[in-house]
Amino acid sequence: MHCNTKVVLKIAIYPNFIPYYNNMLTILSLLVFIFSMALASLGISLGLRLRKNYRSDTFNFLLYFQVFIFTFGFYGIWGQAVIQTFLTPHLPAGLHSRFSDISLLMGLPFLVFAWLMLIQFSWSIAGRQKIRFFVPGFLILNFSLLFLLGYYIARENSAGQESLIRNYFIVMNVAFALLASYIILLTGRSRILTRKGDIRMLALLLPLITVIQCIPLVFYTTGSWTGLIFIFLFFSGNTFLPLFLSYAALLPSIPDQSAQDQPFEEFCRKYGISPRESDVIREICKGLSNKEISERLFISLQTVKDHTHRIYTKTNVRNRVQLINLVKEKNS
Repeated sequence: MHCNTKVVLKIAIYPNFIPYYNNMLTILSLLVFIFSMALASLGISLGLRLRKNYRSDTFNFLLYFQVFIFTFGFYGIWGQAVIQTFLTPHLPAGLHSRFSDISLLMGLPFLVFAWLMLIQFSWSIAGRQKIRFFVPGFLILNFSLLFLLGYYIARENSAGQESLIRNYFIVMNVAFALLASYIILLTGRSRILTRKGDIRMLALLLPLITVIQCIPLVFYTTGSWTGLIFIFLFFSGNTFLPLFLSYAALLPSIPDQSAQDQPFEEFCRKYGISPRESDVIREICKGLSNKEISERLFISLQTVKDHTHRIYTKTNVRNRVQLINLVKEKNS
């Protein structure tokens, strides 16, 4: 009799509980998605403001980091949520798992570029020159690792593929955060952070927040609640850098438009020079080569050449010397 009562209660309660559980999960997922969009917009807008106020490579790297990390967040992480929500009911279990793993793997290049920007940002904060050939070496190493990871997933058909990608994310994310923290602690004379306390705080909080972000993944199985907690922490944690630099750190006072800079802006308006082209002109006037400009502005060598060609056409000059003389003439 006791057993029959238990079965009756289970049959009566469980079907009513499932719709309630699914509705709550759907509402919470929608709220977390809206929150994710708001945080991504906040991080990128703060990065843009810092880049506009301070003409420094540091904030270029920060802005690129924000763009790449949030692109991965929506493509690689929220993309998995979309796959599980809309494709899972229509795909066989094995095919769904394979499709999900490959989709996530295709989003990882954005994460690699985000890590690269984070290391570049830390070098710039520390006021040190980056190691020669670091960028190509970093990209070759990480994309080779991604290739091996993809090759293994393509050949193996085991249940551990998802955990393999998850462990890859945890290990590499924490490792690069620790590396960035170490580089920041090596700060010689930073032009951005004027207080030593800010440097130590940034070096401490960066890996700590990264570890906190990854904790839900350690305990993740198939629970949607754990996944939502991770997404919440991922987007919250990655707004830390622009928030810290905008509202907590003591940065140099924002330079006003000086009398020397105003004629240059008038020069740009007169000849229809775009903001990116004006950055190239500034670097040309410093005597930098095309290759050095491409590395400094983080654009390809061909893009620098294209900008330079358009600048020559707009200003009706033939070479760098004539361009520099024209800029000096208009600024005098």
